[in-house]
Amino acid sequence: MLRSVALAGSEKRRSRLLYREATDGRLFALPFVLGFLVWWLYPMGYSIYLIFQDWDLLTPPKFIGLANITKMLADPKVGISLVNTAFYTFVGVPVHLLVALILALALNVPLRGIAVYRTVFYLPSITPIVASAVVWLQIFQPEFGILNAALGQVGIPPVKWLFDPVVAKPAFIFMSTWGIGPQILIFLAGLQSVPESLHEAAAIDGADVWQRFRHITVPMISPVILFNLVVGIIGSFQVFTSAFIMTDGGPQDATLFTVLYLYRNGFQYFRMGYASTIAWMLFFIIVFFTVIQFKMANRWVYYEGSKR
Repeated sequence: MLRSVALAGSEKRRSRLLYREATDGRLFALPFVLGFLVWWLYPMGYSIYLIFQDWDLLTPPKFIGLANITKMLADPKVGISLVNTAFYTFVGVPVHLLVALILALALNVPLRGIAVYRTVFYLPSITPIVASAVVWLQIFQPEFGILNAALGQVGIPPVKWLFDPVVAKPAFIFMSTWGIGPQILIFLAGLQSVPESLHEAAAIDGADVWQRFRHITVPMISPVILFNLVVGIIGSFQVFTSAFIMTDGGPQDATLFTVLYLYRNGFQYFRMGYASTIAWMLFFIIVFFTVIQFKMANRWVYYEGSKR
């Protein structure tokens, strides 16, 4: 009898303890949940509502059905912005990944003072985008810019970087390599996680540097490559600040990226419904390419311990 009473009391204490832990957990999670609901879920839900509305921020929203979607499909500026963004993404991201990997390989060499070099290459990525844009405006200046002055030293005529529709987007891609510090850091972490014993065994078997890099290093860091690729594509689809400050979409809409056109419609033309429509189109495009990358990753990404 006494044993039954003791067991019952123990179960009650355990239940109270579990209830208290669950309550504490909910209280600690509450700020995040409220922040998610207020700052993420509600704005996303409201933007879906605005797709079917005509709203200028001053008067109440007016229901217009599918007019915003129809207008977007017929808007040539949307097509131009998507082409510009696609060029920036599918040309720029591979270039950034290649340059970041090469620099990470160089910074992975055990040299005296290597930490200083790593810091130097990372610092530009934490420079405010506005400050970087102002600096690069001076670098790209066609008459007295530093870049044209350097090219002139080797006999190359001046280039109208941001004033030539053909060169403007490549100039933006070239400029964005200024901020690849995070990719370099992630690649460097991946390279340092590759077991040295694998390289030693391959060298004993007669593999040269290129063979070891191709058959050992690349497969071992393939998850890191996938991460940088996914994050790079998501980020490049959202390029805005540099184009807004440096060219405002010019010349001749050559740098009119999708987010910049979205901003124009929402905060310059006060077409919030139409801007929400463009935003959700961009969202689905990003999701589509992200899903494709993860589907294709099964063919080339190697995870340690997997059956592949």
